[in-house]
Amino acid sequence: MKYIDKEGKISIEDSGQDKLLKWMYTHHMGRCMLKVLVHPMVSKAGGWMLDRGWSRCLIRPFVKKNQIDLDCCEKQKFRSYNDFFTRQMKSEYRPMEGNEGTMNSPCDGKLSIYPITCREGEKSSFCIKNTWYTVESLLRSKKLAQYYEGGTACVFRLTVDDYHRYCYVDEGDKSENHYLPGIFHTVNPIANDVVPIYKENAREYSLLKSRHFKTVLMMEVGALMVGRITNYHGACKVHRGQEKGRFEFGGSTIILLFQKDSVQIDERLYQNTQKGYETIVKMGEKIGTAHQD
Repeated sequence: MKYIDKEGKISIEDSGQDKLLKWMYTHHMGRCMLKVLVHPMVSKAGGWMLDRGWSRCLIRPFVKKNQIDLDCCEKQKFRSYNDFFTRQMKSEYRPMEGNEGTMNSPCDGKLSIYPITCREGEKSSFCIKNTWYTVESLLRSKKLAQYYEGGTACVFRLTVDDYHRYCYVDEGDKSENHYLPGIFHTVNPIANDVVPIYKENAREYSLLKSRHFKTVLMMEVGALMVGRITNYHGACKVHRGQEKGRFEFGGSTIILLFQKDSVQIDERLYQNTQKGYETIVKMGEKIGTAHQD
């Protein structure tokens, strides 16, 4: 994996986990194992085990390996590993940068930016790591996909060391949540080279009729060993920076879809994506501004 932070520092990660996933997705025996591992019941079982009190023994090694500062959290003692994984940070450690017209990251993660274009007669398409997706297949709605023609897709990939709560990017009226059942592939780019994970994974989306950015589509995508996406609200009014929900254990993804001429994403983020880098961002960090006519 190739990452770049907002200071331009580049890091390349080639972990044992990446090598294992590559083997599982590219070899026959590994793919046979995956047929079992991606099943929703496996993720639910894994979540159940990580809710047990004995799972606390996993916390200390994880904190040490990933250099997590628990002083930033509301509490330092946890009932289970999942209680630790869904820990809440003190608000001062994730401030919302800029003003009301600023587009902020809704979460911690590794960000990639993709234009939503037309491809071979298919409307509203975007390409992630050489894999093409149509907005219609992502949402399973042809009518809704039409609203995002010519817009922008922001893909925030969360890894296990990230903060796994997320927030609203603007004030406005939120719709009900729409759940799309599916399986649970890893969201590691290694898997995306082999299977269209964002069309197959279980996911949930809602619409935010926002004050500054037109109607933003907000989607949470589950992943391997993530059996639960917890969104707190149904249809209601929300405000910028308000916590929207959280993921249980594992990697996961948040996708924001913006309509044409609704947002101006920082050019460096486009350039980083084009060069093959995921940009490391934190919740509340500025990633763009409202579109100026």
